[in-house]
Amino acid sequence: MDPVEPAASEPTTNREGLVRAIGPFALGLAVVNLVVGGGIFVLPGVIAAELGSAAILAYLVCSVAVALVFLCFAEVGSRVVRSGGSYAYVEDAFGPFIGFVASMLFWLGYSAAADAAITVAMIDVLGTVAPILTEPLPRALFTISILAFLAVVNIRGVESGKRLYVFNTIAKLVPLLLLLVVGLFVIQADHLVIGSWPSMAEIGAGAIILFFAFSGAEGALSASGEIKRPARTVPLGLALGIGCLLVLYIGLQTVAQGVLGDGLADQIDAPLTAVATEVFGQWGGQLLLVGLVFSIYGAVSGDMLGVPRVIFAAARDGSLPGALGRVHPRYRTPHVAIIFFASVVIALALSGTFTYLAAVATGSLLLIDLGVILAVLRLRSRDGLPAAHEFTLPLGPTIPLLGAAIVGWLLMQLPLAESASVGVLIAVSAAYYVIRPRRRARR
Repeated sequence: MDPVEPAASEPTTNREGLVRAIGPFALGLAVVNLVVGGGIFVLPGVIAAELGSAAILAYLVCSVAVALVFLCFAEVGSRVVRSGGSYAYVEDAFGPFIGFVASMLFWLGYSAAADAAITVAMIDVLGTVAPILTEPLPRALFTISILAFLAVVNIRGVESGKRLYVFNTIAKLVPLLLLLVVGLFVIQADHLVIGSWPSMAEIGAGAIILFFAFSGAEGALSASGEIKRPARTVPLGLALGIGCLLVLYIGLQTVAQGVLGDGLADQIDAPLTAVATEVFGQWGGQLLLVGLVFSIYGAVSGDMLGVPRVIFAAARDGSLPGALGRVHPRYRTPHVAIIFFASVVIALALSGTFTYLAAVATGSLLLIDLGVILAVLRLRSRDGLPAAHEFTLPLGPTIPLLGAAIVGWLLMQLPLAESASVGVLIAVSAAYYVIRPRRRARR
């Protein structure tokens, strides 16, 4: 599937027993798949309500912030090539204790909580056309079945998991790209004129919303132990994925504003559905509804591929129970970690605590991003600059410092309740890390 195959001498299985099968194209699609969730379908209306036709300015600010963060991911990801993604990057830089806390923040605080929340949202949408899903028992059985299906697909091999998220990514992008292309010929130029320029504070508030909407790309690197030629694939795959996302998001915002004008700000719940109905008629709105379901399910399927690798890596390092670090003898996948992660997501989704889960997820992810940015500076200080075949950020420490400043500022905007939730998770993770070795020693 990827345009460049590895050299004949390159190993196709890493030292952990996993198969290196993910190339630049697949990694770029994973980035797009994990980021384009349900948010893209409501984002244009939310930003228009904040900034009106000047929303494009917030996109430009957010583009800079996202680029700074993922440039740091590209350098660290080209240097640290074992499984775990963000967890592995932070652990290699700051040691096993900080690495373990980062792994808990990622797979439990962010990924499991966010996947459970958007699964609840997806089933709520399906319930509007299939009312039986509003009943407790059918809803629970449907939740278990769709998540169990994802687990089985990913247990059968990284290739099958990759094919599933490639299919889901394409399925959800088709209606969005169709709306983008056709909508460009329907927009009215006067709707795009900026009537009154917002203040920097207003632009900053819009950029925060957009930064959250770009969350999830970090998860594509969780399967870092299965990426072919990481020093080349990680920066190229991230560039492809983030570049496509920026074009898609800015294009859809322009089309939405150009078609609906000031009316876009009134379409908070389903702005793109309103745009599609205006452009194509009633069938267009229905098509976007199907796209919404594929979008959410695709994001969860991508996490089911990547996040268990974080759990697997933590178990291999001795931070989590050893059973989670087992590799299936036939399929060469971390099957126990996949089953465990799917079970956690199912349990959280059945709880239905959407608001709490979403709050913990956003704060956890910001801390993970900050840890990876600081890992760039730490690895350079300890090990020197990356090797000649690895990706090196230009301008010395400027990009990591700017990225840390932006993420730190975003963390300061979090509400107290959200900050407290993340703090509790960190405290529990730290206590577990300290206590578990003592229990193991007693046994």
